[in-house]
Formats: sequence, structure tokens, C-alpha cells
Amino acid sequence: MSIKKANLGLAMVAAGAMALGVATTNTAGATETIKMTAIDGYSTKSMWVREFIGFFIPAIDKKLAATGNYKIQWNQAFGGQIVKVRGVMSGLQKGLGDIGVVTAVFHGDKLPLQQIAFATPFVTTDPGLVARTFDGLAGKFPAIKQAFAKFGQVYLTNGAVLDSYQIFSKKSITKLGDFQGLKVGSAGLNLRWLQGFGAAGVSGSLVTYYNKLKTGVLDAIMLWPESVAGRKMYEVAPYVLKANLGSVNSKAITANAKSWKKLPGEVQKAIRAAAVEYRDRLAEQALAKAAGSFAKIKANGGKIHTMDQAGRVEWANKMPNVAKGWAASLEKKGLPGNAMLTSYMDTMRAAKQPIIRQWDKE
Repeated sequence: MSIKKANLGLAMVAAGAMALGVATTNTAGATETIKMTAIDGYSTKSMWVREFIGFFIPAIDKKLAATGNYKIQWNQAFGGQIVKVRGVMSGLQKGLGDIGVVTAVFHGDKLPLQQIAFATPFVTTDPGLVARTFDGLAGKFPAIKQAFAKFGQVYLTNGAVLDSYQIFSKKSITKLGDFQGLKVGSAGLNLRWLQGFGAAGVSGSLVTYYNKLKTGVLDAIMLWPESVAGRKMYEVAPYVLKANLGSVNSKAITANAKSWKKLPGEVQKAIRAAAVEYRDRLAEQALAKAAGSFAKIKANGGKIHTMDQAGRVEWANKMPNVAKGWAASLEKKGLPGNAMLTSYMDTMRAAKQPIIRQWDKE
């Protein structure tokens, strides 16, 4: 199915479409057409899916059009058409898609090295720096790409799609003591950020939080403003504690290894280059949309409280050293947890980030 340029309404293919792997057709002297299926369980309500359709795919197409040797016939299967939110990694492994966005935070057991930013809160709120730093680590530590290879995938880049985690709640929270007994939804390793002051972290996913807040399953969520504003979660969680907990790289852009191997070198090069541009675009959009999202929340009755620096320092110091625990667990598996942590923190220190706690030096 062909792309309809920059038209999200026509970008979706029929539900249930299945990827058959990369297929190519051409005639002598003509442009070779390559069929590829892109997948994610999230819909166009998610910024990174909109940017995949509106930025990443056109960037690839433009690079290939420069020579005219190849073009891609895209089958875009988002919003659960082929896989659910947590199913992208297994879907790509099974060949249900050729390329997609893996939400790595859901796969801490399979992709533990990908979780480094989740292990280091109160370090940076610069998503571009986080994403670039992790790609640097992926070049320095082979174990990162090897983790994806075990599941039949080629790592292309990562994505930091949020400026900073904040707290959004049904009742006002202004200090750590207000968390006592509250059930707070989030996902992955950052649930440990809630330990030490009486909150109960509850694992979940972005698409379920509205109903869980509405029905009382959750009292609060730890998310970023763009995601809350985009899904109108301020209707059920109108209070915001702006604590600037930190940015993370929650996404990975990967390709099915068998599909990737079939691609001509020129096409691989175009996709890799566009993937890095997409990575940087996501970070830019995360920052650009944050202020507007806070404004939208406020305009719809939201009440925002900014935690002072003393409160943030107290929070950072009360939680366990998540980073050291993360690194130690990796070392037991023969993975370079300590070296990665030091390298990551060194990069953040060199970039003069407002680090509250030197996680690797304790």
C-alpha cells in the first residue's frame, strides 16, 4: 500500500495486514521498488508515531529519490493493526514487521542496558543529550546491539520522546510526605524512583492510565506533559507536581534482521541516516511541545506546583541508588554495567548537567 504523503488519516493500512518480509521488484533501467512494513502498537496520538509517518518515512524516501535507484512501498501498521503496545519487539522478531519502534522500557529483562537513563534520575532533562549519549554507548559497548541481535533485530538508534518525567495526580501533591499511601502508575525501572517515602509504584502503560485514574486503581501517574495533554488525562489527574525527575530514552528503532539483510546497501545507508535524524527530531519535538502541553493542562483546569530545589534534593537522596543496583545486576550477568554507568555519567558531567546525585561515585 502506498504512502499518502503527510496525511495521517490515509497513512493507516487495513487492520491485520501482515508483513511478508522485504520484497523487491524492478525492470531493467527502472527504479527498484522495495516493500516494507513499519509497525508500532501505539497510534498517532503518540508524538513518535506521528513523526515516524510525517518525518522519518519522508526522510528515507527523499534520500532514495536523490539517486532514483530504489523506492520503498510502505505498509504502515500502527495503533494495534498488527501488534499491541507491548508487542513490537516480538512482532519484529517474528517477522510481522520489517522496521518499528520498540518501547524498550517494557523489556527490561531482554534489554537491560537500554535502561541506563531510567537508572539515573535527577541528572538531565535534555532528551537530545540522552539519546546521543546512548547511541555513543551503543558504539562503545557491543553488548547493547547484541541484545537486539538475540531477538532477530538490528539496532538503528534510540529515541528520547519526553523532556522530563513529572507527577500528575487526582489530589494535590506538593511534598514527599503527600505521596504516603498513594498508588502511582509508571513503567519499568523508574518505579524505583518512588521508593523511600511511602508511595506504591504500579506498573502500567500509557494507554491504560486514564481509565485506571478514573476508576481509582491509581491515585497518580509519573509521565511527561505532552503525553498527558495529548490524551486529556488532566481530566482525571488535574494536579501536577513539576519535579523535573529527568529525561530517558524509552524507545529503540530496530529492523527485522532477515529483512535488513535483504536490503541493498544504499537503502540501508538511507535508513540509518534518516534514523539518526528522526532521533534528533523526536528530542526537539519533546522539548518544543512541553511548554505548550503545560499551558494546555492549565487552560483545562490543571493546577501546577513546582517543587523547589530542596524538595528535589530530598527526593533524590531518599530513593535507593537505583543506578548502582542496576549496574551490579548487569555485572552478575557478565555485562558491563559499571563501565557503562561511569561512561554515561562522565558524559553528563562533561555536558555540565545539573546533576543532583553522583550515582556512580557512591
